[in-house]
Amino acid sequence: MTANYDTLAKTIAALTEGETDEVALMATVACEVHHADDRFDWTGFYRVTEPEVLKIGPYQGGHGCLVIPFERGVCGAAARTGQVQLVPDVEAFPGHIACASSTRSELVLPVRNARGDVIAVFDIDSDQPDAFTIDDATALGFILTDVFAN
Repeated sequence: MTANYDTLAKTIAALTEGETDEVALMATVACEVHHADDRFDWTGFYRVTEPEVLKIGPYQGGHGCLVIPFERGVCGAAARTGQVQLVPDVEAFPGHIACASSTRSELVLPVRNARGDVIAVFDIDSDQPDAFTIDDATALGFILTDVFAN
């Protein structure tokens, strides 16, 4: 099963309408996205909790890393640069942090609030190589903007 992003966006919008608590929003998004697509093996947020530091937030899947500095890994690169990281082969990514040995590819999107500050990154891991496309990144980016930046 692959994600129907139109349906997913509408479902998440309905579930999060009126909610302002970031952790509640993250929990809902992580759950809905995780169960929307068989490629998604680990789905969750790493929150900016202090300068240059990400800490694990709501997620679905096995254990994740608890702390990730901005200068390390795919999540750190997304937080540091504010750019989407689409990684078809995590073994080829310099400084990749292996939080789960099953991860083969990864998609990480920066999450911004209404002021444009990066407040978190949204991390999706797959146990399949080259699992993600730019279409996934675009659709998920719209969902994250709708939930966190409005």
